[in-house]
Amino acid sequence: MAYDYIITGAGPAGCALAHRLTEDPDVSVLLLEAGGMDRHPLFHMPAGFAKMTKGIASWGWSTVPQRHLDNRVLWYTQAKVIGGGSSINAQIYTRGNRADYDGWVSEAGCEGWGYADVLPYFRRAEDNQRFADAYHGSGGPIGVSVPINPLPISEAFLRAAQEYGIPYNPDFNGAVQDGIGHYQVTVRNARRSSAAVAYLKPIRDRRNLTIRTGAMATRIVVEKGRATGVEIAAEGGRQVLRAGREVIVSSGAIGSPRLLQLSGIGPADHLRTVGVDVVHDLPGVGANLQDHLDLYVICECTGDHTYDGYARPHRSVWAGLQYLLFQKGPVASTLFETGGFWYADKAARSPDIQFHLGLGSGIEAGVDKLQNAGVTLNTAFLRPRSRGSVRLASADPFAMPLIDPNYWADPYDRAVALDGLRMAREILQQPALKPFILAERLPGPGHDSDEELARYAFRTCKTDHHPAGTCKMGSDPMAVVGTDLRVHGLEGLRVCDSSVMPLLVSSNTNAPTVMIGEKGADIIRGLAPLGAARNALDPGRPAGPARSMETA
Repeated sequence: MAYDYIITGAGPAGCALAHRLTEDPDVSVLLLEAGGMDRHPLFHMPAGFAKMTKGIASWGWSTVPQRHLDNRVLWYTQAKVIGGGSSINAQIYTRGNRADYDGWVSEAGCEGWGYADVLPYFRRAEDNQRFADAYHGSGGPIGVSVPINPLPISEAFLRAAQEYGIPYNPDFNGAVQDGIGHYQVTVRNARRSSAAVAYLKPIRDRRNLTIRTGAMATRIVVEKGRATGVEIAAEGGRQVLRAGREVIVSSGAIGSPRLLQLSGIGPADHLRTVGVDVVHDLPGVGANLQDHLDLYVICECTGDHTYDGYARPHRSVWAGLQYLLFQKGPVASTLFETGGFWYADKAARSPDIQFHLGLGSGIEAGVDKLQNAGVTLNTAFLRPRSRGSVRLASADPFAMPLIDPNYWADPYDRAVALDGLRMAREILQQPALKPFILAERLPGPGHDSDEELARYAFRTCKTDHHPAGTCKMGSDPMAVVGTDLRVHGLEGLRVCDSSVMPLLVSSNTNAPTVMIGEKGADIIRGLAPLGAARNALDPGRPAGPARSMETA
């Protein structure tokens, strides 16, 4: 049972890697996935993600008590299905800000990963329905489209945000991130364009690709300083599979450091504490965890202006028929179709708050649902200064890891997040939304001071499902991989997923993770990088919200 490459994890990066590496017919690739196939219809219906955050195709993990959130334990959805997070997310396609990637170079020393270097890989991955320019590609694996038939309340929200002072932006992934607008989504022909559908489905007949689901990687086999294989737990019991060239860990920001630590690769003192034999002391494994914390406002509507009413049986049947017959209606909606990026801290170098307008209440796990139709406005502070960790609870590979995002450990994160929440409340009070919104229900009247809003946040906040950074790229003592994604100090082992981000991007993380897989595949194959995009782009941009849209 030997292969040239073994990839652990069929998430966004793992699927992209499998697709690109097997373009070379002379190499064999094994793609391992602990979860199952995406056969259930909910995986392919855009609105199906609302069921996914409640435990379908999830590991069922949660955080440790969060010290700075009144010891709250947060549900922490991590995908356990082929396609990974791209099979269960809200399908929002945002890449982050160009300053994020340039910061990877200037602040983390990751040469070759600046914005001009990564943009060609975003373009290669993309099949955009609307845009074809220096920022967007067509003909790539991932279908990227605009929402189908946005509801009137969504359009009113865009006007309300402009009344508040945020300019309209037709393309958050183009020259400028700042503004409010319609999100691009990973949907093609009213069906989810997950990494599994986009990258794996077209190449299932490649003889040099083997895909194994229901196969959980429990240990990387290291012999004389080189990774030589992977131990898996599958239906037939434990088994060791050999990799002739490399093992590529692509198990996500939680799963990748977990697997490395189970293999004895990580901070030696911690490994000894939980009874794991130390193979390679690498202190940065599992450190540097960053995530976006989500705070939200929920308002009751004056009428049936969102999709809440479709929870009733007869309307649910009609919604299903609309989707099957016309590929329209609630099932074709990603439920978060509009939003944007703006400034809570006016001195920020780029937008530091992201908004997602939810077309209902109680859409995600743990979020309160109103009795009548409601609308939700999510806010997230994009560049948290707090750092957390992923550690093992024991040497048992089936035990839940200790996930500690350490939210709000830095007081700045709390201050900016609460300012973002206030911004959301003000936007929902603008004249354009008066015909649609009856009253704010959460936080509701009497929650205006910092302390009152903080107590509300302690009770209701949730992850935005954007963990990153736990096997960070760089050359400092806490870096885990170099810019070639090789694990420092070992041969034949790389990490390629969101865990290598030295700094969390200012957006959703699915598109950047696909990009990492695309670029990582070229690095592994020894191909010359795609040409840097510097000549096509404006190299500079003024900072701060006072800048007009025309200056980009």
